[in-house]
Amino acid sequence: MTSTKTLDDCIIHHIHHSHKTPKRKNALGGGRLKEGRSCDQDLSMGNDTSFPELCSTFDVEEIKRLGKRFKKLDLDGSGSLSVEEFMSLPELQQNPLVARVIEIFDTDGNGEVDFKEFIEGMSQFSVKGNKEAKLNFAFKIYDVDKDGYISNGELFQVLKMMVGNNLKDAQLQQIVDKTIMFADQDGDGRISFEEFCQVVSGLDVHKKMVVDV
Repeated sequence: MTSTKTLDDCIIHHIHHSHKTPKRKNALGGGRLKEGRSCDQDLSMGNDTSFPELCSTFDVEEIKRLGKRFKKLDLDGSGSLSVEEFMSLPELQQNPLVARVIEIFDTDGNGEVDFKEFIEGMSQFSVKGNKEAKLNFAFKIYDVDKDGYISNGELFQVLKMMVGNNLKDAQLQQIVDKTIMFADQDGDGRISFEEFCQVVSGLDVHKKMVVDV
């Protein structure tokens, strides 16, 4: 298995399936909300259907459906989702990257995901989502310390989450070393976002990072 193939599989299979939800027909055509209104202004109304599309790539009808899904997941009615509540989704229970996904969704770092964070996180997987935003999310999965680079240790850590005990640590480290060597164009021993994009260019990763809502 080549280093690029390893990275392909990790991004395409695990990230895509981390967000897979039961498919429904898209019901587009909801009215667009007025521009110029901030996220906080609409959230303060206490009405999730008024959440502005300028905060996400979803339209009004899609946000309504996501709101219903969010409320079903919010088992304790706290208004935010814990790791355990996320794990109540059968399609996520066996996925090794759920914790990383939640960490990225959780922009305020309080350990849970509120509705605003849920919408903004999920919007990156909309069919209307921006290619760079999707690739940036994939990059963040590996950039554990959020310094803008994927280090050898971070790549090993995330791949270890994925493969578990299916590979010995020595074998996995060889794959990590080869991947870093392949992707690291400037020789600094780590992978930047630009280098990451070059590695996955032509793989249409962003097209696979899509969910139906």
